[in-house]
Amino acid sequence: MGEKTVVKLAAEHSRYRLVIAFICGLIVIILMIMGLASTDWLMSDGWRQGLFIHCIEENAPQPLPFDMQEPPGCYQSRDAAYIHAAAALCVITLVTDAAATFLTGMGLKTKDHHSKYKYYRYAVIIMGLSLVSILVALIVYPVFFAAELNRGNRTIWEFGWAYGVGWGAAIFLFGGVVLLMCDKESEEIYYKERKIVHDNDSRA
Repeated sequence: MGEKTVVKLAAEHSRYRLVIAFICGLIVIILMIMGLASTDWLMSDGWRQGLFIHCIEENAPQPLPFDMQEPPGCYQSRDAAYIHAAAALCVITLVTDAAATFLTGMGLKTKDHHSKYKYYRYAVIIMGLSLVSILVALIVYPVFFAAELNRGNRTIWEFGWAYGVGWGAAIFLFGGVVLLMCDKESEEIYYKERKIVHDNDSRA
């Protein structure tokens, strides 16, 4: 197998990994929008709590959790620091992942190697920040909720599908970061190999 063929195969494999990283970024955008919009982060009998809204269902057992007195309906989230912090971190996750996904797409589109390497380098840094943000949110939310369980007025609490969506986003972000980190290095190796091939051709 000639040097040109090896370089071409390496470039194709690198592109496949980057396309998968791009798809991971798109999936995270969808998951984060779903999680931010949902009220099903934390649930108990007659109570649903999201990052921006909490809902009291009809015929919810009394007393309501956290000393609430409102009638059935949906209201702005409680004034709890950990809820606001988790919401802010999830918004940061969405914004930074969207930026990293855009940069990955630009890297896939451009033909200039130097620009590709720059796009991927920034993309992996920003996606890494996105991963850290969602992980902190997913840890802060249950830890600080546990500290106020004595005000919950419920025996059984469970984390809803929206909280699980957050972990799903974290998994896809981790995959995207790993793929981008691998291909940031492979792009550099590919460039060096391609340069060697071109130098050999010029001397031939």
